[in-house]
Amino acid sequence: MKKSILALTMAASILALSACSNNNAGDEVIMTSKAGDITKNEFYEELKDVAGEQTFQILAIEKVLENKYKVSDKDVDQAFNREKELYGESFEMYLMQNGQTEESYKKILRINLLQDAAQMDGVEVSDEEVQKRLKEMNTELHARHVLVADEETALKVKEKLEGGADFAEVAKEFSTEPAAQESGGDLGWFGYGKMVPEFWQGAYALEVNKISEPVQSQHGFHIIEVTEKREVEKDKATEEEARKDVALEKAGEDQEALMKKVSKLLKDADIKIKDNDLKDSLEIFMNAGEEKK
Repeated sequence: MKKSILALTMAASILALSACSNNNAGDEVIMTSKAGDITKNEFYEELKDVAGEQTFQILAIEKVLENKYKVSDKDVDQAFNREKELYGESFEMYLMQNGQTEESYKKILRINLLQDAAQMDGVEVSDEEVQKRLKEMNTELHARHVLVADEETALKVKEKLEGGADFAEVAKEFSTEPAAQESGGDLGWFGYGKMVPEFWQGAYALEVNKISEPVQSQHGFHIIEVTEKREVEKDKATEEEARKDVALEKAGEDQEALMKKVSKLLKDADIKIKDNDLKDSLEIFMNAGEEKK
């Protein structure tokens, strides 16, 4: 999951969100004991000391984004189910390791979806681009590859394969991927978004049973062969999903542009912070995009 504009893990802050958002800073007792009581005000002050500024930033930005963009519970549930499917059986462990519950994780997903909406705002996508991406998203590939560290070795591998060498044997000999010793480089079936973008683009563009030129990704250089292509049978992507995917790709990771949008929303909201300890918490966002003098 991508990070929010706050560049936080949010694991600690998210635990304080509910308490801070519902707090009236009163002296209502929320725990009694022989050792002493804890009031709501004490709890609020402690949370503020630990993660107050980050939590306040998250709440404020979420508030202004929600005022302009709409994210439904259905949208959040769909995003959650995609994440759950992606991690498979290790999902519960992933949540635990990051100090999250299902509800707190959905909170983060909601903020990220609001961020997506802001990023896509104003990005133009043509119908042709949508149809092209829709076809990609509704296609699955069965491919195999040989992963090596440099282009020179990749070209050597390509030459051997085009000369008729057995793919699995070449993968076992040259691939830096440990799994290749068992799989012979076979990746099985996979769909759009399951591989790094460079690999997917290189594989998708290939004709069946053709050997690719070296494809560079963050993992090294790939020589790819697509052995089969098929249309996705169920849970097909919609035009709306394809349009969003293209828009987000066009928007890219332009955090500066996103910060400017958030800055304008915060200023337009006429925010007045009544807690002196938090009065400067939003300054970094309020002043985003302004030229330094």
